[in-house]
Amino acid sequence: MQNKRGISQAFAAPAAPLEIRRATVFDVFAMSRVLIASIRDMCQADHCGDATRIAEWTANKTPEEIRGWVGGPGRYWLAEHGGEAAAVGGLSPGGAISLLYVAPAAAGRGNGAAMLAHLETELLRDGHTEGRLDATRTALDFYRKHGWETSEETGGCCGTPCIPMRKALD
Repeated sequence: MQNKRGISQAFAAPAAPLEIRRATVFDVFAMSRVLIASIRDMCQADHCGDATRIAEWTANKTPEEIRGWVGGPGRYWLAEHGGEAAAVGGLSPGGAISLLYVAPAAAGRGNGAAMLAHLETELLRDGHTEGRLDATRTALDFYRKHGWETSEETGGCCGTPCIPMRKALD
């Protein structure tokens, strides 16, 4: 005789796979929520909980601002699990990774790695043999784990000191 939990697990739907798709103007609210929550809740090493720094960093992450990004020259993607926003990624017109943020509830599940791999593939498709990005202190180990190396250049992004990084793409 099988217990109730075993029966429910046997008939439960499998977890929805991660879907990464081009962002549209209909995604700006979800993108804004991911960006702001990720910065506020996961980037402590960069803003140290300082409300002013968080406000400055997130000031251009409103749905209205993001609508301009999506309609502009950069390209943006949204990763979703079962309709829930998990990560946001972007490429600048010059071929650099311009942003990669994961929703706090989706952190630690491979969503950031999947989005990074997607962005690297897009760069390769565009003919780039090297990837470039500016990493926050929070994300530095994540990028190193995925083969990125610090660059000699100086950098700054998001109103916080950033570390320029490069990776040979193949």
